[in-house]
Amino acid sequence: MSLWQKLKEWHKKRYKKRIEKMKKQGKCPECRGTGYQISAMEAMYSALYDCSGCNGSGLFTDWENLKKASKENE
Repeated sequence: MSLWQKLKEWHKKRYKKRIEKMKKQGKCPECRGTGYQISAMEAMYSALYDCSGCNGSGLFTDWENLKKASKENE
């Protein structure tokens, strides 16, 4: 098994672990329940944008529903 494959597997396990943790807490995994996201460049200007994963609600259920809807649309 190559190093690249091991890295991909590690990343996938880490992502699944974070999803499970956020599900238990009821928080969106992308914004960690805050409802907004800030990129590094925007931090200097303090511009806040609604989380695209949960539409700004911060809830895991909203994030999950949006993921399911996007998979259905593919």
